[in-house]
Amino acid sequence: MDILKTIINVVFECGLFVNALLFIPQIVRIVREKSSRGVSLLTFFGFWVIQLFVILHALVSNDYWLLIGYSISFIACGSVVVLILIYRKR
Repeated sequence: MDILKTIINVVFECGLFVNALLFIPQIVRIVREKSSRGVSLLTFFGFWVIQLFVILHALVSNDYWLLIGYSISFIACGSVVVLILIYRKR
């Protein structure tokens, strides 16, 4: 049972970083096209808020892997939100 728990923990921790990496193609697309057309501000802002609450949960739970993984996602998703706002104002 311990090996199964270890495997699940490793897969979960890897998933946290994969989650952050999934925002990078959107960042690249917005920068490359110099446009945020077709990108939902509401959706990415919603993701960003959810990530903030997960970070707060990780802090009070002392779950440092969750904190690190979602902090990276928070930064990546926040970058998408900022880029959307920048290109919508142009």
